[in-house]
Amino acid sequence: MRGSDDQNGSLFSYVNLEERIPARHPLRKIKAVVDAALVTLDADFAGLYAGEGRPSIAPERLLRASLVQILFSISSERQLMEQLQYNLLFRWFVGLGIDEPVWVPTVFSKNRDRLLNTDIARKFLAAILAHEKVAPLLSNDHFSVDGTLVEAWASFKSFRPKEAEGRDPPPPDVGNTGGKNMTETSAKTEAADGAVEMTKAETTEIGRNVERDWRGQKWSNATHVSITDPDARLYRKAKGRPAQLCYMGHALTENRHGFVVEAELTHADGTAERRAAITMIDRASPGSTRRITVGADKGYDAAEFVEELRTMCVTPHIAAKAKGSAIDGRTTRHAGYKLSQRKRKLAEEPFGWGKTVGPLAKTMLRGLERVGAQFTLTMTAYNLARLPRLLATT
Repeated sequence: MRGSDDQNGSLFSYVNLEERIPARHPLRKIKAVVDAALVTLDADFAGLYAGEGRPSIAPERLLRASLVQILFSISSERQLMEQLQYNLLFRWFVGLGIDEPVWVPTVFSKNRDRLLNTDIARKFLAAILAHEKVAPLLSNDHFSVDGTLVEAWASFKSFRPKEAEGRDPPPPDVGNTGGKNMTETSAKTEAADGAVEMTKAETTEIGRNVERDWRGQKWSNATHVSITDPDARLYRKAKGRPAQLCYMGHALTENRHGFVVEAELTHADGTAERRAAITMIDRASPGSTRRITVGADKGYDAAEFVEELRTMCVTPHIAAKAKGSAIDGRTTRHAGYKLSQRKRKLAEEPFGWGKTVGPLAKTMLRGLERVGAQFTLTMTAYNLARLPRLLATT
């Protein structure tokens, strides 16, 4: 008998949302770990909210929704809210019932900003790693460290000269001047006595797009700053590579399965990787007298850094430079050194995942604090994405 194509909506639904999610879906294992970790953060969440007033969005739902956005490569909060309207899987993971209304995107963003700080993100990462099913997967003795660039949400045209003493700041490149041409002070040079001298360069503004003459101008973080994101820094990864406004993200991974155990975001400069490595190692094993190993690439092969690691009871399994290396035979002669050199490549995988699946290829947030929280949350999502397969083999 042929069924009828009746498209009238039902007035009531009697199916539990939990029953609509397949029993073997990977998100089930992820949600169990996330829910257990969020319970341990209850006291931290309570300190962020006032005791009176209108209830806001539950912080647990905000973090679950943020994880969904990262895990499923949803590019904006508006698209996330749209998907929550009809995607039952996302509703179930976040904790929304079938009949519960979805939040307005701006309301969601405003509430999420309360949680968008590195302290909560780090505690969330630590709570995930401390879970009874995750902790046995981690190595406590052998680690690797690496860094990557995170492109800032700022155009190179926003990189303007800083205000000189006694001079007015240059006008911003925003607004519509009706297509008129204009001249502006747009470059600086340093005199012999260190004073900043202003020079003029012709620019043509057409609507919001500004044509600028870059020839003969020196650009430096000491003399220029982005008016869009003042925390971003102009940085060149290597000779022959273009300079860009960016941040530098760092991750400390354990060598057993490559889980990220510590994450840090800093300003981009030539020594940021080594400084961040010391900070993350000290946070992961504060004041420990138990010897651990840390693998890294040649960029970390600096005498002061290696010496500091050794004073921290850390064996530096760092790739040695061809000339002037601080790594000698007392380290390279051991079989563990070669093993660490193979395992240290695991530290690069979270960055690749964060830039293809996650939002780290070019962040849409501004400011060191907010981008840092996003970076740490992305590293947490990377750990969670690997859990279902690893837990299935244990």
